[in-house]
Amino acid sequence: MAAQFRTTPCGMLVRLVSRKKVLRYPDEVDGSVIEQFVVASTRAGEEQGAAEQGGLSKGEMTDNEGVHIVDWYGEDDPENPRNWSRAYKILIVFQLCVLNFSIYIASSIYVPGEASIMDEFHVSETVATLGLSLFTLGYGLGPMLWSPISEMPRLGRSSIFFYTTLAFILLQLPTGYATSMPMFLVFRFLSGFIGSPCLATGGGIIADIYFPQTSMYAICVWGSAGICGPVFGPIFGGYVAAAKGWRWTVWVYAWMCVGAVACMFFCWPETSEAAILLRRAKRLREGTGDESIRSRTEVEAQDYVLRDHLRMLATAFTLTFTEPIVFLMHLYTALLYGVLFIWFESFPLVFGDIYHFDLGQQGLVFLGIFVGAVVSVPPFLLWLRYTIAPRIAKPGFKPEKLLPPTFAGTLALPICLFWYGWSARESMHWIMPVIGSAWFSVGVVTLFNSVFNYLGVSYPKYVASIFAGNALFRATFGAIFPLFARSLFRRLGVGAGNSLLGGVSICFIPIPFIFWRYGEIIRHMSKNARHDV
Repeated sequence: MAAQFRTTPCGMLVRLVSRKKVLRYPDEVDGSVIEQFVVASTRAGEEQGAAEQGGLSKGEMTDNEGVHIVDWYGEDDPENPRNWSRAYKILIVFQLCVLNFSIYIASSIYVPGEASIMDEFHVSETVATLGLSLFTLGYGLGPMLWSPISEMPRLGRSSIFFYTTLAFILLQLPTGYATSMPMFLVFRFLSGFIGSPCLATGGGIIADIYFPQTSMYAICVWGSAGICGPVFGPIFGGYVAAAKGWRWTVWVYAWMCVGAVACMFFCWPETSEAAILLRRAKRLREGTGDESIRSRTEVEAQDYVLRDHLRMLATAFTLTFTEPIVFLMHLYTALLYGVLFIWFESFPLVFGDIYHFDLGQQGLVFLGIFVGAVVSVPPFLLWLRYTIAPRIAKPGFKPEKLLPPTFAGTLALPICLFWYGWSARESMHWIMPVIGSAWFSVGVVTLFNSVFNYLGVSYPKYVASIFAGNALFRATFGAIFPLFARSLFRRLGVGAGNSLLGGVSICFIPIPFIFWRYGEIIRHMSKNARHDV
């Protein structure tokens, strides 16, 4: 446990206060560790020379000339995140899920409070909806900055997660105590922007601690927590807003995040391999006085200029808009997300105006989506367990083999929209549109998780940035769609409005089939995707 605890916020604080006398690393206690490292590095240098004489390229060598490259101390190095115990990895994923759920619920829990905020600040329905849209836009833009930063070894992932979540909590004070609508909207946007790392960069952490054949399950669980957030938001918000007003919707998710940060303080270690090895190289230089000891990322970045660092920060943008696979998959998942957020605005029209449910009951109907997810996730995990897991680690496994579940998802979405839209009428029982909404989860589970796994396996070096671009697309659609949702349904009606969305979703059906058939060819045309399979 010491190997993990040293890099948690609490562990780092203890080392700082004790001047590194407590929670010392093995190479700070036992000088023989350093001696063994230098001997191993020298041997690697000799092997490099032999390799060079044998005609290997510089990129295939283990060391640069005159430089000792820091690596793990062995296959069982306790500082290597992939060597941590199963229980500790589960604890990390659990914290990720709690954060994912808490930030996502902050978006939708606000929706039932729109009526009270309209009364208090005397604003229109569209302006009140901006409270949802701006928060969503904020957590879409945020990962475009935080994800590339988290991939910088000098910063790592742990500190980015912890301090942005802490700042998110503090931002809820001016949000919850806002005295005007502009003040509320500004801090809602800032809250979304600052609290966004867990929504995209979490995939990078999962890739840090798990091998590919296991990370699929963790990504599915993490993604499902993100689905549950928007679903449970209206359920909690419906009762809280009715009893206490919109301000208490802010305090609910703020206190959830307080609990998450308290756990992170003690149990949130650094998982980035590059960051861990860079810090190790720094310790070894201080212990030996040998300035030739370097981490691999230091060697790669030694000739970087400002332009190179700016290019790294722009990785999420460039991958999103220059890679056809990434762009189209992001666009598809964004459509799903936009539809979900349109529902946040249509449910009051259906279950409030048509079925005359009160505010609390309107929130409960979102349980249909949750039940759909509960039914859909186990078969998906079984498919991963028996079809993908035995093959993914074998040579020749192609990422496109992860896409077949999306075929069901592409059909589930239009089924959901037509069913929900045309069954929402007084002559039909309210359970019919609720059942229709459950089909949405089938599409989300099979499409989101398959797409995330496919992109992660296809672009293993840029997982955090890829997921950041996906978050931007989803959040953009989620921010824009609610602004015209009620006008759409009031002009066209719930049935025709959902039919319009269903028709759009039908247009996207060929995308997964195209990448399943031609994805390998497209990947090999890219300089960023994997070419080895």
